[in-house]
Amino acid sequence: MTREHYIPFNKEFLLDQQIAAFAEDQKKADDFKKLFDIIEHYYHYEAFNLNRNLKQNYALFDPDLSEKEREGFVGKSDFSIFKETLLKVLDHGNYRRVEQEALDKAFKDSDLIGLKLSIDLNAFKEYELYVRGHHKAKEKITKHIFWKKEIEIEYYDRVMIYLNYNEADYLKKKKVKLGKMPVDPGSIVLKIFKRVPKNDLETIFPNAIPRMSTTDKLLLWIPGVFGGVSLLSAKVIPALINMYDAYQTGEAIDILNSKTSLNQGLIALGILSAYCFRQYNNFVNKKIRYSKMLSDSLYFKNLGNNSGAFYSLLNSSEEEVLKETILAYTFLHESKIPLTAEEIDDQIESWFKTKLNTNLDFDVKDALLKLKNIGLGIETNTKWEVIPLDKALIKIDKLWDEAFDYNQKNFPVSKNHK
Repeated sequence: MTREHYIPFNKEFLLDQQIAAFAEDQKKADDFKKLFDIIEHYYHYEAFNLNRNLKQNYALFDPDLSEKEREGFVGKSDFSIFKETLLKVLDHGNYRRVEQEALDKAFKDSDLIGLKLSIDLNAFKEYELYVRGHHKAKEKITKHIFWKKEIEIEYYDRVMIYLNYNEADYLKKKKVKLGKMPVDPGSIVLKIFKRVPKNDLETIFPNAIPRMSTTDKLLLWIPGVFGGVSLLSAKVIPALINMYDAYQTGEAIDILNSKTSLNQGLIALGILSAYCFRQYNNFVNKKIRYSKMLSDSLYFKNLGNNSGAFYSLLNSSEEEVLKETILAYTFLHESKIPLTAEEIDDQIESWFKTKLNTNLDFDVKDALLKLKNIGLGIETNTKWEVIPLDKALIKIDKLWDEAFDYNQKNFPVSKNHK
């Protein structure tokens, strides 16, 4: 599996793991908790501002708003700012973009349903998928009528799909039908799902339509057409012709043999029809499985839609930022000498490997930049260190207070309520 920046442990667990280093000094452990409590509040405040920015610049493209509501945001919503902010949030949350090659492979392959889906990509100006976290699990799939095979499926823990729909004129020109989808041309759809099979990514597209694969068509039509023509020409039609000719001419025929031949032909045709029905029924069953997978995705796996997706994204973004800050500060604090970025990276990744049996690619550059931005990290000649814990508390408390300077004239904030 590909190593990711995503840290698959919650912030409370990681904080407890780092506090263990101060087990013999209760005051230092308490100060450490206070430091990251204030940092967490500060990052939450930043997330609040990002959410406000996203909602403001997304409103004009939000399909959940009425046309009249969207008109109020003409000149106020800026697509470029929205997209830039969205990508920033995704990056902070350690989401990564699925490349087109991987998407094409997912469109071609299918692990769970074995069904070919048709997606009219002309509906979209842009379509992008972003994923975070992955795992493997054993699943049983039906290969033939009664035979089930256990295979290993790779899942993405989180998937966000971004769909920027084309304008109405373009959709009309390309004869794109949106069907029953309640989406207006020119709008932008965002959806977040959990536990999506890597090779079934196409199932989360809202305009995916089940089609018979080439194999399904061959299994249905070749036996049906060639078998049917062969049986009709060899058994049924000759028997009927003989019986009709005899009726016309009044000649005697071997009724028993003619009926036997006709019955045999009709029985064979019945068997062939049953085979064709079974093949078609297999396709119908796949469609039913697809419909169930779709309903499960919408009901059980969907974590947010459109502007509602921002909360899920920002929550994960805020938590990833905090976890990286906790780790970078602690490892630098415990080091007796300044460290290079590579040395910090190696130490943290090695700790995850040996302590938590987890192989990840820690985003050390981002973590150090965060420490520097909040005034806790210092870089000197490519080597990094952090200010002592007592000074860090004063620094971060001042940073938190200054974040609300603009409020203090009209809405004083007591330190007891921070």
